[in-house]
Amino acid sequence: MSSLSINNLSVQVEGKNILKSISLEVPAGETHVLMGPNGSGKSTLSNVLLGNSQYEVTSGTIKIGDTDITEMSVDERAGAGLFLAFQHPESIPGVSVTNFLRQAMAKRKNLDDFSVLEVRLAVMDWASKLGIDTQFIDRYLNEGFSGGEKKRNEVLQMALLEPEVTILDEIDSGLDIDAVAAVGEGLKIIREQNPSMALLCITHYQRILDYMKVDRVHILVDGVIVKSGGSELAEEIENEGFDTLKESAAS
Repeated sequence: MSSLSINNLSVQVEGKNILKSISLEVPAGETHVLMGPNGSGKSTLSNVLLGNSQYEVTSGTIKIGDTDITEMSVDERAGAGLFLAFQHPESIPGVSVTNFLRQAMAKRKNLDDFSVLEVRLAVMDWASKLGIDTQFIDRYLNEGFSGGEKKRNEVLQMALLEPEVTILDEIDSGLDIDAVAAVGEGLKIIREQNPSMALLCITHYQRILDYMKVDRVHILVDGVIVKSGGSELAEEIENEGFDTLKESAAS
């Protein structure tokens, strides 16, 4: 399996510098967390990792293992093993969860197609493991889904695609305690099944981290990683906030 390597990455949006020479490595099998206040650049980083063309990479590289994905399209990045769970997943009317996953699995595994039966059995198996009602898989993708259902659908996709590298973009955003628990338990099951996956969790809060074995925490302030440490750093931020780190970054 592969690591995620971000090296001296700088990014502009409409001529404004948002990310400023950040470097970050998530080795295979590890879980890293990126935290930061609003406007720190977290969403910019997730969009750049995804391959959103509205964000201009002015310097640096992004690699999965030895593969440089900096100039790759969204589909090419997915084929290289990158998966990003969206903060606000879009709905796709007319496309069922099963059919969407059938196409995504074929791209991920470089196959022309998967049989409908093969995909359906795999989806039903994982839905059962994750405590998802199997009727869910015949609904149109995210159409009429609650916030919790959308996030659990992202977890289902993650399970079936078996990515080398996963980015969780504020997957706990907007969820109540029960929904966070459901998503968190799903993530624990997937980590057990895919122990060599490199995982980067972008979040504001400590609560989703209760379901993860966190190896490193990184704090992003004003487009710069100002501090890194162990899991205790997330607890420190939960208790004390970002103000002290904002002040040190500004000085």
